[in-house]
Amino acid sequence: AHHLPVILTDNPLVRDDDALTIDSASAGDEPGLTLLAAMAAELDALYAGLDGSLGSIPATAEQMSAPDGSFLVVSDRGRPVACGGVKRFDSETGEIKRMYVVDAWRGRGVGRYLLEALEVECERLGYNRIRLDTGAEQPSARALYESAGYRPIPDYNANPYAAHWFEKTLEG
Repeated sequence: AHHLPVILTDNPLVRDDDALTIDSASAGDEPGLTLLAAMAAELDALYAGLDGSLGSIPATAEQMSAPDGSFLVVSDRGRPVACGGVKRFDSETGEIKRMYVVDAWRGRGVGRYLLEALEVECERLGYNRIRLDTGAEQPSARALYESAGYRPIPDYNANPYAAHWFEKTLEG
């Protein structure tokens, strides 16, 4: 696992006593497994009426690993508080998947911190475009993506949870 630089040192929402670190990890090992299980339970509760489950949307630990992908875990003093991954969509495009922030840490800038780190990972992996999706019951995620420069695009993956699809072109 490689340690990534702290990106949002000037984020006013992240308090000085929040010692956030972000590290590459495997989605198939701890703490990724626990974070992803919590995310799946939350999504299954939010979208209980849908015919499908989180498992129906491919984003395997292998897909979110080198050479074409990455999986990151954000921790506060060693306690995992968020995760997210990148997988290859096509030769030019990375897709952000499984982005999740523990409920107690929402609204504190952790999602933006993680999103920026995932964008850095996309550039490192050689992608010049990022795609992602979010559901109708996740307005704060939609607001985050829009405020980070993602623009709406048509449905590109038939995700039964998704109601909004976004894309961003990377500067690098």
